[in-house]
Amino acid sequence: MAAGKPIATPMNDVLSLIDIPGGPDALALLGCIALTAAVFIFVFLIEPDASDSAPHRSRLDQLMERRDTIYDNLRDLKFEHRTGKFAEQDYEQMRDTLETEAALVLAQIEEVTGNEASLPRRAAAAAAVRAASTDAAPLKSRG
Repeated sequence: MAAGKPIATPMNDVLSLIDIPGGPDALALLGCIALTAAVFIFVFLIEPDASDSAPHRSRLDQLMERRDTIYDNLRDLKFEHRTGKFAEQDYEQMRDTLETEAALVLAQIEEVTGNEASLPRRAAAAAAVRAASTDAAPLKSRG
């Protein structure tokens, strides 16, 4: 190997074919500048889609799930009252609380869906919730 002669590599062969003012250092600097510009364009100029930041569950889905949970709680409360776990006064207080919460959730569902006839439906929904929680007779004890 002769002293002072550069080692032949594939990159040196390619670069020797291209006559760039400033040599390979200028080409590397140009590449860094292009990469930096691409990063700035991507970060600052490209707007994300609204669907990218949207929650996976809509407000209506959350309200429907909350409504179903309240109905399940009312059903469980009614069952536990029939089995004698709750005194009448405690049962009525908890039932009224759950019914009020159910009526509020139903009103919110109507607001989200844009239902125009909300007042008559709210009253009917509250009556239906009350009827559903009081319609069953107490369990007969096994003797």
